[in-house]
Amino acid sequence: MSFVLLQSDGPLRTITLNDPERLNALDWPLLDELRDAVATVAADEHARALLVTGAGRAFCSGANVTNLFGDRTRPVDELREHLMKVYASFLPIRDLAIPTIAAVHGPAVGAGLNIALACDVIVAGPRAGFGPTFTQIGLHPGGGCTWMLTQRIGSANTAAALYASDVITADDALRLGIAQEIADDAQTRARDVALGWCERNPTLMAHVKQSLRVAATSDAATSLDVEAQFQAESLSSPEFERFAARFAKD
Repeated sequence: MSFVLLQSDGPLRTITLNDPERLNALDWPLLDELRDAVATVAADEHARALLVTGAGRAFCSGANVTNLFGDRTRPVDELREHLMKVYASFLPIRDLAIPTIAAVHGPAVGAGLNIALACDVIVAGPRAGFGPTFTQIGLHPGGGCTWMLTQRIGSANTAAALYASDVITADDALRLGIAQEIADDAQTRARDVALGWCERNPTLMAHVKQSLRVAATSDAATSLDVEAQFQAESLSSPEFERFAARFAKD
């Protein structure tokens, strides 16, 4: 059985966490397959967008604590290195040059939430639940959760979410900005959105994604400089040439 499915739909790639009986809980077999699937997408020159979702009723219920952490009595430095290897199995989703979207139709808890947050856009189903439940179980947030949540919803909202450690409903996730929309069929809607992205110029989309990263971590002047470079390059794109030609006829 494959714990992670990688499927192609024209230029769209879909990664599905595929252990529904355990609510797609993260253990090493699943994470090894996830890391390999993301690497395959990264090397695929024909991929234009990525959709990430889960099989069954959950997106991902988080870590399988009996398997994933190993011997928790090891020295803290060893445990830290172990955790960094865990994070490295899913955070490369953030590094992909192509646009990414998560379809969260059910629970996305702990590290499962992190996988969704690693995507650029999240479509939630009505029964979605976003669970930054770390402190509730006596665990510090990890896997980029504090950074990715802060990027999406700001430091005060992130503090409130992590201190409370409650599961956030789809409606509240939309209000806060964790999810960008709610759809009755999140997976179908996310697929339609991603296929729309695939119709755009791939170089342009990659540059927009790069500009967004700069904007998130730099000052206005740096961001403006990057925008000017990429916009200058896009002035000669075939798509913009066709658009400009409409005005030349007037």
